[in-house]
Amino acid sequence: MNPKLLHILQHSLGLDEYGRGTFYRNRFVTGEGCIDHPLCMELVALGYMKRFPAVELFGGSDAFTVTEEGKRAAVAESPAPPKLSRSKQRYVDFLAYDGSMTFMEYIRWRDYRDRRSA
Repeated sequence: MNPKLLHILQHSLGLDEYGRGTFYRNRFVTGEGCIDHPLCMELVALGYMKRFPAVELFGGSDAFTVTEEGKRAAVAESPAPPKLSRSKQRYVDFLAYDGSMTFMEYIRWRDYRDRRSA
């Protein structure tokens, strides 16, 4: 898939560049004459998006939503994320952790937890 088309699908769904995310949105707004409008129309022709023309809420611009087929394509066509080193992966895990520990406290807790479960 054309990288520009893939980017529009990913952005419309709230996914990152590797197709990861929670589909927390499903919209793309653009109007005729804008650089993204022809790309969205191409996605409509492919069956990956649906067009809602001249939406008053969006100042007369067209609104596009991603179809189920488009959602599958966005995930399937996205590149695999790069392999992270062990230390980078630990930091990513720390950022995803929803707690009040510092990074060092988190590492100590995680190491302790891993030793107990082994």
